[in-house]
Amino acid sequence: MATTRRVTFKLYPKKSTEQKLHYARKAHCDLYNAALSHRKTQYQQFGSSVSYFDQQNSLPEFKEELPEYKEFGSHTLQATLKRVDFAYQRFFKGLGKSPRFKKRRNYRGWTYPDKAGWKVHSNGKNGYFELKDLGLKIRMRGQARTWGNPNTCTIFFDGKDWYASITVNCEPTRETGCGAIGLDFGCKVAIATSEGEFIEAPKFQAKAQEKVNQLSKNLRRKRRPEKRKVKASRRWKKHQKQISRVKRKVSNQRHDWSHQVASQIVSSNSMVATEKLNLTGMTRKVKGKRKKQKTGLNRNLLDVAIGMTKDNIKYKVEEAGGIYTEIPTRTVKPTQRCAKCWKLTKKTLSDRVHNCQHCGHSENRDINAAQVMLESALRGGESASLDVESPSSTSCGRTSHDSEETSESVSSSMRQLGAKRGATQAELGSALESAP
Repeated sequence: MATTRRVTFKLYPKKSTEQKLHYARKAHCDLYNAALSHRKTQYQQFGSSVSYFDQQNSLPEFKEELPEYKEFGSHTLQATLKRVDFAYQRFFKGLGKSPRFKKRRNYRGWTYPDKAGWKVHSNGKNGYFELKDLGLKIRMRGQARTWGNPNTCTIFFDGKDWYASITVNCEPTRETGCGAIGLDFGCKVAIATSEGEFIEAPKFQAKAQEKVNQLSKNLRRKRRPEKRKVKASRRWKKHQKQISRVKRKVSNQRHDWSHQVASQIVSSNSMVATEKLNLTGMTRKVKGKRKKQKTGLNRNLLDVAIGMTKDNIKYKVEEAGGIYTEIPTRTVKPTQRCAKCWKLTKKTLSDRVHNCQHCGHSENRDINAAQVMLESALRGGESASLDVESPSSTSCGRTSHDSEETSESVSSSMRQLGAKRGATQAELGSALESAP
C-alpha cells in the first residue's frame, strides 16, 4: 500500500550558492510578514477579513511592485501565503497563539508544494538537488530507507547547515515479530514494558545543561544586540553559536535515540498498546507557586521525547502491518487497576509498587500499568469479558507483505483494533498540493 514518507538530505552548497539561498529565505520571510501585516491592518482598521485566496490573487500585482520576486516560482510564494493562513486557522481553533511577525534570522526556509520549480537527481542515496527557479544545482548527501516518487520539498536552514526535506510516495516494508506489548511512559524511567523490562531515560538535556549554563553566563558578559540601537559584538555571536551547537547536538541525540528505541520495540512486536496522554497539558506552564518544580518536571518530560517516540512507534508498526492502539487513561485507569483481577486499588504518586488489596498481586507500578494497557487492548475495551486468551501463540516473522495472512490464534478483538487505526496528520507540503 502506497503511503507518504519524508526523507531529509543535507545540502552542501558553494559559497555563492549559499548566499543565493539566504537571499531566497529572507525574501520569503518578508513575504510572510507582509501577508501577516495585510491581514492585521485590514481587520484592525477596516474590520474586514482577508482570506488566502484574496492574497493569492494579489500576487501578480505584488510582483509588479517588487520585481525581485518575479524570479521565484508562483507555487512557492503561494505556499508561504498558505503558512500564514495555516497559522490563523490554528489560532481560530484554539490550537495556538495569534500569529506573530518572523525575524529574518529565525525564519527557516520555504516550501515547493508540487514538482514545479525543483528536481532531485537521486535514487535515494546521495545525489544532486536542482532549484529551477533560482538556477541552482546543489550536492546533497543522505540515504532514504525506502525511495519512491518525490512530491513536495521544503528547503530549510537550521542555523548552521542547509537541508532538503522531501516527501515521497512509496511502499515501505518492515519486518516484525509475533509479540504483543504494553508500554508505560515516564520521565524517570523512559519506558516500562509489560514484559518487565525498563528503558532508562537518556537525559541528554541534563548532561548538557551544565555546559549550556556556563556558556550562557559568558554570553551575558558580552555586548548583546539591541533593536535599532546596538549591534552584537563578535564575541557575543561566537558564544551564541557555541550554545546553538550544544543544543543542536542534544536534539540530534534525542531524535536518534527515539528512532532506535522504536525500531527495537517494533522488530519483535506486531501489536503495541499504550496510554493516551495529553502532553500539551502535562507540559503547560504553571501559574502561581512551585514554578521551579513544574519547570523541572516539564524539562524532564520533554527530554524523554514521549510524543516523538510514540509517533515513531506508531508509523513503524503500521509499516509492518501491525496494530497500534492507545488506551483511554481516564476510563481504564491503568495506574490504579490490577492486571490480574482487574479491580482498582488507589495509590499516590509516592507508591511505586502495586499491591492489590483484592487478590494480593504485587508488581512494580509502571510494569503493572503496562500490563493493564496490553490486557485492555486484547479485550477490545475495559468493559470486555475477563476470559481472554494470551496472544503468545501467534506466528512470528511477519512482514508488511504478508500482514494480511494473520494467524488463527489471534483473537477477534485484535482484528477489531485494526479498524481503529487513524490516518496520520497531513503535512503542510502535501496540503498545499491542492492550492490553485
